[in-house]
Amino acid sequence: MTERVVVVEDDVWLAEHYLRVLRRAGYETYHAGHALGAIDIIDDVRPHAVLLDVLLTGTTALALLHELRSHADLAGIPIVLATNLADQIDIEDVASYGVKRILDKATMHPDDIVAAVRGVVQS
Repeated sequence: MTERVVVVEDDVWLAEHYLRVLRRAGYETYHAGHALGAIDIIDDVRPHAVLLDVLLTGTTALALLHELRSHADLAGIPIVLATNLADQIDIEDVASYGVKRILDKATMHPDDIVAAVRGVVQS
């Protein structure tokens, strides 16, 4: 069975990059450009992981995390944050939302994306 990953990123170029990297690694990928669209996609495809930008256009990632936690059937989906705010977010502060890894957009490499998703899917 192919594992599914939803990428929630409002920067189209970055989203396409993440999707390409994850597809090459064998994942089935889906994209949402904002948090409101993400909840519908997540509900429909039941992904094995979500790669989530923090600073989204419109509703923030925090609102999406709250929404996911409010649904028992979605609350267990592991989250990987990909953000420019990585140095300002403590994993312990967001772990209760299902966040398992935080990637720094400024320093991460394509292999880091795959390793983070693989790590949360297999844990």
